[in-house]
Amino acid sequence: MSLMPLPKYHQIYLVLSEQLAEGRFEGGLPGEFALMAEFGVARVTVRRALARMADEGLISREPGRGTRPVPALPQARARNGVEPVQRANLVGLLENLVSMGLRTTVKVVSVEAVAASAAVATALQMEPGEAVQKAVRVRSTRGGPLSHITTYVPAEVARKFGRRELAKKPILVLLEESGVKVGLYDDAERPVQWLHGFYRPDRYTYEMQLSRVGGIDAKVWVSNDLSASFN
Repeated sequence: MSLMPLPKYHQIYLVLSEQLAEGRFEGGLPGEFALMAEFGVARVTVRRALARMADEGLISREPGRGTRPVPALPQARARNGVEPVQRANLVGLLENLVSMGLRTTVKVVSVEAVAASAAVATALQMEPGEAVQKAVRVRSTRGGPLSHITTYVPAEVARKFGRRELAKKPILVLLEESGVKVGLYDDAERPVQWLHGFYRPDRYTYEMQLSRVGGIDAKVWVSNDLSASFN
């Protein structure tokens, strides 16, 4: 499978990372030989993909115990007991992302209704097994593919759009047309979308300006502005 002009090991890393987020490997990942057969690659390629996942803390690899997913930890607390806070000026970023969507072409790879895995359910604050819309898209410009995006949206929110609409409009626009007041959450403080985005680092930049605020015992990082651009 080759949706983007990326090295084979990176393509395998993307696929396995997405499947991991969907809860497919609760009993452990397939062995190296099984993955070699599945993807049609050499062992060194599989090992490189798994090594990247291990480096990012997604999996653990132990001799004799195989390769297993690492459970997600609750959000870390600051050493002084104060919860880390991250605030962002989302208006500019959301407008920027919608503008980027309008200036690129999209290939809708798949759209399907699936049962929310534990990870998806946690992110969307719903019960595992509830219906969500999973959509996979590749955005491109004349210079070639730019991003590989997987989104999960609660079924009740996504009932007004499908493959045809996703091929024509950015999902943020479709969410607004479905009655959602878009931020990271809707106006009722409910998450309405969980997105996995893989972007080409040679063509895409993402910038965040941070500053520290608060007293000595309660310093937190605050995001003042966000921006994204591509070439």
